[in-house]
Amino acid sequence: MPDKLAEYQAKLADLAKDAGLDYYPVDFERVPGSFMMEVAVYGLPVRMPHWSFGVRYIYQLVQHRMGNSRLFEVVFPGKPGRAYLAKNNSVPENTLVTAHVFGHADFYKRNELFRRSQQQVGFRIVEQAAEHARQIAGAIETHGAARVEAILDAALSLEAHIGVSKGMKRVRYPEYLAGRTEDKDPFRKRFHSLDDDAPREKRGTEKERSPIPPHPEQDILWFIANYAPDLEGWERDIFLAVREESFYFYPVFATQIMNEGWASYWHARLLREADFLPQDEYVDAIKTHSDVVRPYAGSRQVTLSVSPYHLGFSMWEKIIEEHDTDYAFHLAQEEDDFSFVRNYLTEDLARELELFGYRARRNGSIEVVDADINELRETILAPKFNFGAPMVNVKGTRLDGTLELAHDYETDGNGLDLERAHKVLDYVHRVWRRPVDLLTVDAQGKPRHVKVP
Repeated sequence: MPDKLAEYQAKLADLAKDAGLDYYPVDFERVPGSFMMEVAVYGLPVRMPHWSFGVRYIYQLVQHRMGNSRLFEVVFPGKPGRAYLAKNNSVPENTLVTAHVFGHADFYKRNELFRRSQQQVGFRIVEQAAEHARQIAGAIETHGAARVEAILDAALSLEAHIGVSKGMKRVRYPEYLAGRTEDKDPFRKRFHSLDDDAPREKRGTEKERSPIPPHPEQDILWFIANYAPDLEGWERDIFLAVREESFYFYPVFATQIMNEGWASYWHARLLREADFLPQDEYVDAIKTHSDVVRPYAGSRQVTLSVSPYHLGFSMWEKIIEEHDTDYAFHLAQEEDDFSFVRNYLTEDLARELELFGYRARRNGSIEVVDADINELRETILAPKFNFGAPMVNVKGTRLDGTLELAHDYETDGNGLDLERAHKVLDYVHRVWRRPVDLLTVDAQGKPRHVKVP
């Protein structure tokens, strides 16, 4: 770190502590912009190799060069946390970024969803992801790149399908149903009623095997890792590694508006109180703040998607203005984006931020619609349900080994892209190695079975 930036970081840390922020130590590192881009796309400094990350990298690079995005920092929770700052940023920009990181670090430690996630992955997700990458590199040497890639294709196509409510560590289903069940067969019932040497408590009863699964199973990654008939040990390990990393990413996804808004509120507040900053550097930092929290990208004056920085910052600012910081600390601990937006995005604030609902027409034009505040909230939250993926459960397994999947299209409110669904089922079939059958609906709402093979 340049001496000046290191000095500012220490003083901002003191301001953050005085303001009530509480966080684990953070290790800062300045890195080239290209490395920042890679970390942002992979989601972690080191991660398992797969072609899909290259596709995401190209997309992010194009967005960056078109002026639609800019990376100021990448930060990871842990003990300690890790923060990467871009070397090509100026000292005022990285001063703001430092204050922003302290806001993130406080949120990571304070928020219950993040706390549970960190406890499950042991506060060491960066090291664990690096270990996953090492294991997969070893699998490639042993089993060949083609076989490993086929497993990664399947696992990463299902990375959104985890059961967050069940937790990361789960045991297999019980082999038998709980309790004893009365034998329904009249002959065996009569037979067991005869006097014999069998203990009385066993007469007329027998254990009944539990169906697999005993209930619709949302955690498809876990189910395949534990119940795919012919999955080898190294293949199972890859599925569980992808699942573990998905548990880490879930709170990032489910609290984005809160988290980015919280960090943006605190970087603005800490900068206002940073009387040690020279006037010109303070002005440059505040200009960067305006870039971070503006509602649109590039030179456009309107956007058809919501900036989490802009919305979250505005909501936190209004909450603290109407209540106080202690009230905000409590919300940051207890809420996620779903409850936060539903409870605290008011009609007045939505009007002030000029938020609107819209409908895309078949000819490509956009029609602005007057949605009430509840519809607007649900429109903002709709892409956040289930990682933005459709709700698909394991319904059952047939005697011939067929894996039955069911799409909860009533909850999703629409059908699937059948071509894309067929591609994902191809991936699943490679690891299940038995037929796969998915029940869904098409674009017209008619029931459809997507089967492989």
